[in-house]
Amino acid sequence: MSLDSSAPATEQQFFAIFLDSLRLDAILDFDLYIEQGPEFILYRSARLPFTEKTRRMLLENNTTRLFVSTDSRQSYQHYLECNLPDIVQDSSIQESVRGSIVYDSAKFLVKDLFAKPSLVENVRRGQELIESTVSFILSSDSAISCLLQIMAFDYTTYTHSVNVCTLSLALAQFIGIRNPSELEALGTGALLHDIGKTRVGEPVLNKIEPLTPDELFLIKRHPQWGCELLQKSNLLAPESYYPIIQHHERMNGSGYPHGLGRNDIHLFGRITAIADAFDAMTTEKAYRHAIDSYPALKEMFAEEGAFDPELLSEFARMFGPSGLIDD
Repeated sequence: MSLDSSAPATEQQFFAIFLDSLRLDAILDFDLYIEQGPEFILYRSARLPFTEKTRRMLLENNTTRLFVSTDSRQSYQHYLECNLPDIVQDSSIQESVRGSIVYDSAKFLVKDLFAKPSLVENVRRGQELIESTVSFILSSDSAISCLLQIMAFDYTTYTHSVNVCTLSLALAQFIGIRNPSELEALGTGALLHDIGKTRVGEPVLNKIEPLTPDELFLIKRHPQWGCELLQKSNLLAPESYYPIIQHHERMNGSGYPHGLGRNDIHLFGRITAIADAFDAMTTEKAYRHAIDSYPALKEMFAEEGAFDPELLSEFARMFGPSGLIDD
């Protein structure tokens, strides 16, 4: 073990990672730190292979989490995305840990996507992450339930995007959709459903006071803007655009951007609309406090004709004793 004698670093300069996210014999592009009291101590320098001996020594000291400098976040994220297909299929890693690794990777990636939404490489990364996510949720009957339990309930655009993706995939699987290509198309669109908000601006998105008519007009354009941004990449399957353009459409025609009715809203749009509304109500936001799952579902059922009634009933069943979550 190598130790750094420099001054103690603050917690804000580091983020925690799972020991299980590190593949044996991998050459890492980032330093690894351990926490000792208030200090973060350099444990292993970059460019050294991560060996079985290293892993065993850490486990013998009950160390299951390591730390990486925030300056190396992109290096760690690149490493994680390259290794995610293997990680999600590694049965030696606890399912809850694999789920957490998937969720954390998705949060980091969505941040990059919102920074450069039309960058082809970022969109491709999103597709590959969804492939790994689908591979994970199809690996066992409990995997999607595991992801739902992990979901963060503090509202940011990034966590919201990942939560909507998770909820959409959960509902799709719950109603019997198990074809990987269908789930990947839905998951990609759900993950990217709010990408058009990059053109709206933070002051409007985080405004506590009621929106002006002009601000509301901007908000209502974000589904269309999202499609326009992503079409530049020419990577998405046609079905992936339905969650993006239709997640604010409502079965009774009261939604936006096109005021579509029941027969014009694709299944993926109807699924994502439910996931989006539910997560928006159950997570804390600047202009609205979070409410619990069942009051949120009650509100959604009370919006008569807004959501697909059969899908909404199945979504509610997911949160009951016979569903995916016993809340």
